[in-house]
Amino acid sequence: MRPAKSGSQGKPARPTIGSYVMDTRTGKVGIVMGHEGTYVQLRSYGGGREWDAAPTGLRPATTTERISAATAYANARSRGEVP
Repeated sequence: MRPAKSGSQGKPARPTIGSYVMDTRTGKVGIVMGHEGTYVQLRSYGGGREWDAAPTGLRPATTTERISAATAYANARSRGEVP
């Protein structure tokens, strides 16, 4: 993911669609699906329901966080918990 740069008035920049971010308020890794008003729309690794997050509560996900999310999804899938 490209590092987010501050906007012209000190506001956090919107993360790029398709990038992986950590929602620090929920502790979940999400994929940026879009932007709605002042919120960023995120979806969990492997799909599921989108949630809205404030840009101030987001940061780029680390490689370790991305791998952990992918592993958790693969394990849940192997147990038949997700399609």
